[in-house]
Amino acid sequence: MSLLRFINPPFTATMVWDWFDNRRTSGIIVLQESWQPLKDISPHIRKAVLASEDQRFLSHHGFDFNEMSQAIRDIVLKKGYRGASTISMQTARTVFLWPERSWLRKSAEAYYTVLIEILWSKERVLEIYLNTVDWGPRIAGIEAASRRYFNVSCCCISRSQAASLAAILPSPHKWSPINPSADTLRRRNRILNDMEKMPLLS
Repeated sequence: MSLLRFINPPFTATMVWDWFDNRRTSGIIVLQESWQPLKDISPHIRKAVLASEDQRFLSHHGFDFNEMSQAIRDIVLKKGYRGASTISMQTARTVFLWPERSWLRKSAEAYYTVLIEILWSKERVLEIYLNTVDWGPRIAGIEAASRRYFNVSCCCISRSQAASLAAILPSPHKWSPINPSADTLRRRNRILNDMEKMPLLS
């Protein structure tokens, strides 16, 4: 538990897994990450990610049961699959767990989510999420994503750029913030509308 209290991970479990996988398939991979304190990340991206991924971030304790219920309802009604993972759950998965889906991993994810919510502030959870989230092939964290897609530091991301980045988070290896599909543009526009409703954590 002391590890959870003080961790500032330069490499996450997922990044290490990807390193081994890429080393096996292509022989080499370069992992680069520049950790950014939450206060140095554009307020636009902080709000855009909450609008996109977890609008009830401040009101739940790691699990959004409203989203879970809706996801189950959609499956039962055959409306398709929708994710119900909170930012806390995604952080637990990215930082501590392996990428394959299984009941064992889901159980471990729930365990680490509870610990994260107990030991970390919401600001700390969001900071770690933004610095570790997958934004595309070999792009880990908001600083790398900002520089790769828009050639600026994450402190300088504009409102529109932030919404474009947040829009691809459900599928960052298929969608692009600089060559968006019609679905990605619709997501970006919805995020832009919702951003001002979101709190600014700092």
